[in-house]
Amino acid sequence: MPPKKLLALSPSRASDYKQCPLLYRFRAIDKLPEPSTVAQVKGTLVHAVLEEMHKLPREQRTYPAAVKRLKPHWAKMTAADAELDELVPNEELYDFLVECRSLLRGYFEMENPQGFDAHECEMYVDEVLPNGVPVRGFIDRVDIAPTGEVRVVDYKTGKKPLPQYSQDAQFQMRFYALVYWRLFDQIPAQLRLMYLKVMDSLILTPSKEELEYFERDLGELWAKIEGDGKEGSFRPKTSKLCGWCSFQELCPAFGGTPPEYPGWPGSTADNSAQGEIA
Repeated sequence: MPPKKLLALSPSRASDYKQCPLLYRFRAIDKLPEPSTVAQVKGTLVHAVLEEMHKLPREQRTYPAAVKRLKPHWAKMTAADAELDELVPNEELYDFLVECRSLLRGYFEMENPQGFDAHECEMYVDEVLPNGVPVRGFIDRVDIAPTGEVRVVDYKTGKKPLPQYSQDAQFQMRFYALVYWRLFDQIPAQLRLMYLKVMDSLILTPSKEELEYFERDLGELWAKIEGDGKEGSFRPKTSKLCGWCSFQELCPAFGGTPPEYPGWPGSTADNSAQGEIA
């Protein structure tokens, strides 16, 4: 049996736990399969094209060049996952690619990628914070100005939420700002979420005090997750979001029975501590 992958907190998994602890368990610990959605694969495709485009010489970073990369990237995705052909059948592929093209157009309306060079695209982070919280994830883009200021950028291909529903998006950006600060000892000057569909941005300017409070809150959240994990007591939490959950038939709140709990796999923080002791 392959070893269990050690756990770390990401913005998505943090959102899962806050929405429903049992949902977190199913995704992070049981790793139960879920069907992909058209919205998800659309976002994956557009992100892949934008990542590749930013690695090209400046003069090649044009809207037509980006559009031409949609089909080759889609071919790679379907070659890796045959189920995508069923999710987006051939008769619907044209409209699907038109929607992706519209999202790319939204990006080029919002900024000119020929005017700067991204410092990092799809930057992978895997770290343990000073308070012991293991964190992991991908930052869409990091820009560093000639004067040294850092900007963290995230692309959103869905609708921009109303201000009262933007907490998850703000959580994600503060999460990556905190991780960047702890990794490189520099607080990003700006956090920018680019909503390509509506050509609008949400911009945050984090302070040291704000990130310190956020780090404390993250520590409290991880302590709850770790406590549930070691006890095996992830409880369901019902809300209006239950209607979109893939695991209703396994949920006790809907008369289902979860699979046998596989046990707490441990975290990267545990592994780091063992390394220090050794």
